[in-house]
Amino acid sequence: MKKIILMSAAAITLSSCGIYKKYQPATTVPDNLYGEELSAGTDTTNFGNMSWKEVFTDPCLQTLIDSALVRNTDMQTAYLKVQEAEAALMSARLSYLPSFNFTPQGTLSSFDGAKASKTYSIPVAASWEIDIFGKLTNAKRQAKAGYEQTKEYAQAVKTQLVAGVANTYYTLLMLDAQYAIAVETEQAWKESVDVTRAMKEAGMVTEAALAQTEATYFSIRTTVLDLREQINTTQNTLCLLLADVPHEIKRGTLEGQQMPENFSVGIPLQMLSNRPDVRSAEMSLAQAFYGTNAARAAFYPTITLSGSGGWTNSAGAMIVNPGKFLFSAVASLTQPLFNRAANIAQLRIAKAQQEEAQLAFQQTLLNAGVEVNEALEQYQTAREKAEFYTQQVASLQTAASSTQLLMKHGSTTYLEVLTAQQTLLNAQLTQVANRVAEIQSVITLYQALGGGRM
Repeated sequence: MKKIILMSAAAITLSSCGIYKKYQPATTVPDNLYGEELSAGTDTTNFGNMSWKEVFTDPCLQTLIDSALVRNTDMQTAYLKVQEAEAALMSARLSYLPSFNFTPQGTLSSFDGAKASKTYSIPVAASWEIDIFGKLTNAKRQAKAGYEQTKEYAQAVKTQLVAGVANTYYTLLMLDAQYAIAVETEQAWKESVDVTRAMKEAGMVTEAALAQTEATYFSIRTTVLDLREQINTTQNTLCLLLADVPHEIKRGTLEGQQMPENFSVGIPLQMLSNRPDVRSAEMSLAQAFYGTNAARAAFYPTITLSGSGGWTNSAGAMIVNPGKFLFSAVASLTQPLFNRAANIAQLRIAKAQQEEAQLAFQQTLLNAGVEVNEALEQYQTAREKAEFYTQQVASLQTAASSTQLLMKHGSTTYLEVLTAQQTLLNAQLTQVANRVAEIQSVITLYQALGGGRM
């Protein structure tokens, strides 16, 4: 009884050394994580909590994302890693239970031609480590943190995959729209070449004017071919995300896309529960925390109870038949004596790793805040640009039409017509690109806020 009391007192004393402490999850984030204006809000509504099907309403895109979540090899690998971590956690939990070994033995011996003697032993041995000093507990907690981290890793892969498929899809729609504009411009410019050739034959323009018009037409044709190649490359990229062979992607149009326009980023503290990379970094920190605890526990004894029981017919110098039941029990205490220096080194390593994990966690939070800030700024900038691009394209269309009419009446030069047409084409292509930049900023913001869980 006295020994039990002493051991209990020792365990209570050791608990103050941190061996039994649990990791306390983070409850604070850096001030102004999203920037001063955004971080001051108190609205807990979060755009990142929306289902990805509510954000991406295009039926073709939804089908592609569903397929990618099932077929993508990175996603499948992440799920397998979760299963591995789950098995490791189960193993850590089972370490609390006794281990049993069945080791039957038989011997046949004879001396100087005498009759052979047969001995046998059919024992079952058991061994049980008593976890007084937290070795097994910390190993189990560390394995559980690893399991949670792996689940968050899988969620991060899912979020990245949803965003990747959406970004590639909208890039494809952008190229479709640009291709249509380029083809239309090519056809219009071919008519301009025909008109310029007729005017040259009539002596209204010079050979140089015709050559310049034809050169611009050929340049536009190469733009059409470049866009066609980019469309093929983008489709192949999307096929790779789908883990499929190259094929034509069924898709909608850029004009038919509807994206949310009102966003709430919530409060910065929600980063701790929403972002899978932030949660993964925190689980890495928890693993390092329990690794430090385990390194401390290595300084203390290991207490093991072991025993065996079974049937044998060997009783020392005698052989008895039938066999008799044999039982033995042993309690052992192993105290490290000569590896203290090695344990100290391991503890220092564990503490350093814990500090590294803490810094990585803090940096992940800062990165998340920057992503939210930049995504919102990108969205607002694209929205403001959109109106100017609309006005610019309208003005350039008027200018292009006017210069063509003036050239026909001989009051302007072919260079002004060429410049107006080329500037219009570039503005139209840029307008389409800006629309996609606006959409992609929404995707980036959704991902930055931890979207894609549902």
